Amino acid sequence: MIRNTVLPIEKIRYPVAIGLARYVLFTLTNLYPRGQREDDMKHKHLDATDLRILSAVQAHGRLSKTRLAEFVNLSPTPCWARLERLKAAGYIVGFHAQLALSKICDFSEVIVTVSLMQHRKSDFERFESRILATREVVECAATGGGMDYVLKFVTPSLAMFQHVMDSLLEAEIGIDRYMTYIVTRRIKSQQPDLSALVDRRA
Repeated sequence: MIRNTVLPIEKIRYPVAIGLARYVLFTLTNLYPRGQREDDMKHKHLDATDLRILSAVQAHGRLSKTRLAEFVNLSPTPCWARLERLKAAGYIVGFHAQLALSKICDFSEVIVTVSLMQHRKSDFERFESRILATREVVECAATGGGMDYVLKFVTPSLAMFQHVMDSLLEAEIGIDRYMTYIVTRRIKSQQPDLSALVDRRA
């Protein structure tokens, strides 16, 4: 029988093997294309100008050649050539607008933590395959520790969220227990500070 618990989370012990760090944020797993060489993704291949370009497009999205050059303090042609190289290497996977969703429509946002019954590779793959195909799940992270996954659902209503959750349970994808947290107010949401992440000289 699948158990659903709403706040608070109880401390649950699992075998040591389950505690292995398995952190996969689906938004982050898509930062680089599959098969790309690991060496190409390490920041040692990026110089200060590359980082300024990446920071500029992260903060401002798609920019004109002239505007990007102003942010980076480099002449437009070589600046644009660097941008194209960074895109070709997989450092930039797209440009997206950040929408004020609350001004567009009503919606419900729910955070769900999930623990699976079994913890074989096939169990994780089965669950993740279904989650990838569920459009109402906008974020999913595999975690080490008490729970196996943390998911974020965005649906038109709480009733629709429950319908989606029921369909996942009926799909028999190995869910043992889950806990739901209704988001009442967003306090902070932003991109990480790229310079702070890659500057290890500090």
